[in-house]
Amino acid sequence: MKRNVLLLFFSQTLLVTSASMLFASCPLVGYSLANEKSLATVPLALLFLARMVTTVPAALFMQKVGRRFGFMLAAVFGLFGAIVTTVGIHRGHFGLFCLGTIFLGVPISFGQFYRFAAAEVSTVQFRSRAISYVLAGGAIAAFAGPNLARWSRQLWTVEFAGSYASLVVLYLLSFLFAALLRVPRPEAAPRLKSGRPVLAIARQPAYLLAMASGVIGYGAMNLIMIATPLAMKNLALPFADTALVIQWHVFGMYAPSFFTGHLIRRYGLDKVMLAGLLLLGLCVGVNLTGTSVGHFWLSLLFLGVGWNFVFIGATSLLTETYRLAEKEKAQALNEFMVFGTVTLTSFFSGAAQHGWGWEAVNLSIVPFLAFNVIAIFWLRRIPQFLHQAR
Repeated sequence: MKRNVLLLFFSQTLLVTSASMLFASCPLVGYSLANEKSLATVPLALLFLARMVTTVPAALFMQKVGRRFGFMLAAVFGLFGAIVTTVGIHRGHFGLFCLGTIFLGVPISFGQFYRFAAAEVSTVQFRSRAISYVLAGGAIAAFAGPNLARWSRQLWTVEFAGSYASLVVLYLLSFLFAALLRVPRPEAAPRLKSGRPVLAIARQPAYLLAMASGVIGYGAMNLIMIATPLAMKNLALPFADTALVIQWHVFGMYAPSFFTGHLIRRYGLDKVMLAGLLLLGLCVGVNLTGTSVGHFWLSLLFLGVGWNFVFIGATSLLTETYRLAEKEKAQALNEFMVFGTVTLTSFFSGAAQHGWGWEAVNLSIVPFLAFNVIAIFWLRRIPQFLHQAR
């Protein structure tokens, strides 16, 4: 169990290193390559679209062949995507760069199941901590990803071409760690027809809350995170400042994972998730008070920690709402809804920032945060939720 969790921790570290490098650089590369500047976030949106579209196939594929082979195949897609995006940047071809980001979305789609794989190889008592420890791999990646982009962006004659070429090394390592995993193979009999129908699972109040919290928490975080590099560019702030802000944001996303599982066990899912939503609200408040580097740094740090509390809480709650035979369909529906929302916010973020401005982008998430808070307080009265939340 510990060996598998450690390998998944390293796999998550590599995944978030590449993802944070993409978050810091992709909107800027898109801005430089696109003739219409409102399309700057389209490459990143296509990455999330590929992530969404391959979520259900990834779950079904690993249900047949196992987690290990699925993670290995995902690394191969990442290698191809790294090569195509590098060529696209080198040639100054916006369409080719977009094609490469589509391939880069596939390993992220498979990688989102690292946390579920950790839960599956762990005891019930260790489950929430295993999820937290795997996600904590992002704490290292928080500094590695943006610094990799900053160090390698001038490595070649074309800005950022070296950054995307460096992804080749990361995905080779991902392939190696996946090959070393020893996750039990799924049973020969298909489980998709076993257990309750997916709609019966989804009708549970606790499942609905877990899915809604994942949708709102991840969607709100993604909207603001993607708009941040563009907002800072519009203020003529240097890329070094943008990399610093994204670096600490990603650190805030994953560093709390070392103790989030403990907080859930001690205080309950509901309180941890409410604290996360409060931090997301504080992020908006800070962004509305100023646009200095300090404001961006503090707000994105709040955004990261808030996402961590909401997302780990939602994931832990979700794992309590289905039986073993139902895990693939329950997880696939949740991931499809969460990352479908992430895709929509990715497309919307660049256009909103370009057309409406930074303040409007931030204010747009407030009604959703309020809805999530109300839903948690309402469902706290349901005995089933209280049992699962504690």
